[in-house]
Amino acid sequence: MDIRTYRAPLADELQEEYEDFISKAGLRDEGDSDIIAWMRNEGGALVAVGSLAGHTLKQFAVAPEIEGTGAMAQIMTKLIDEAYADGRSRLFLCTKPRNVQMLSSMGFYTLASAEDAVLMENRRNGLDNFLASIKQDAEQYASEHGIDLAGGVIGAVVCNCDPFTLGHSYLIEYAAGKCDFLYVFAVSEAGSMFDPSDRLAMIKAGTADIENCRVYESDKYLVSRATFPAYFIRNEEDAENAKSEIDINLFAERIAPKLGISKRFVGSEPYSPVTNAYNTKMKELLPKHGIELIEVLRFEADGDDSGLAVSASRVRKLLKDGDIEATRMLLPKTSFEIISTIMKDKERVDA
Repeated sequence: MDIRTYRAPLADELQEEYEDFISKAGLRDEGDSDIIAWMRNEGGALVAVGSLAGHTLKQFAVAPEIEGTGAMAQIMTKLIDEAYADGRSRLFLCTKPRNVQMLSSMGFYTLASAEDAVLMENRRNGLDNFLASIKQDAEQYASEHGIDLAGGVIGAVVCNCDPFTLGHSYLIEYAAGKCDFLYVFAVSEAGSMFDPSDRLAMIKAGTADIENCRVYESDKYLVSRATFPAYFIRNEEDAENAKSEIDINLFAERIAPKLGISKRFVGSEPYSPVTNAYNTKMKELLPKHGIELIEVLRFEADGDDSGLAVSASRVRKLLKDGDIEATRMLLPKTSFEIISTIMKDKERVDA
């Protein structure tokens, strides 16, 4: 058997062969892989594939005639070698429950699971170490500010903030008012209009005067499209449901207990069906773990006669249209200043 790797994008004929092969195996190409491993038999026929998208291993398929021969393990090993060569030593994968035993033998550890999917990582204590560092920082901060972290009400907000708007500010201020201490997790995933570092800076600047609130990066453990692929679930609605369930279970079973979180706050979502479905799933699952979900009505800015609630998508549209001044009423002063600087720097580069 011959195993080779290709860097995306594939040539048209290879892409067609690849999509046809994984489709016959009941898989969907999510279109974000940057390295694809191929195994061909002596006759040149494609018999196994797998891919790497960033730090995520995915889209493994093996022809029925060679199942049980170790082909998937060989493809996996090849991709792990390629990842390490690229400096990607930390890896995730999402798989069907029946593959967990085999992947465990290859050094992967379960983070969370749903009925149809299991999320795994190649670091035994990756999440525990991540949470321990956050808890240590929070305990030190609470001690310095006279906050009862041990016996008080602890809440959490998870937000992408692309960008950080008055709506996000309102949600966090409301949540902080209902808690003794509030964890704010800034989604660290790239792929938004603003880089993760810029979004984090906006959130920190916009919440600096809320004493019982502390902002942390989410790393890859909260609401990450890259970490939760569902290429092996044909129906996209079922795939989104599996992603949501894994993410919520990871928060409820691993993150919240470690940090003592008993309340999670979200903004109501009138515009995005996907986010609204996610909120609905949280309402179903979080109470089973003793976590109260509190949905806060969307904020409407003073002086805004549009009849629309403040939303990051609305701000992004105005920015894409070049109307940065119109965003002023939708953003905290800190966000407006950061965005203005970003836009000016971009204009200089483009010039």
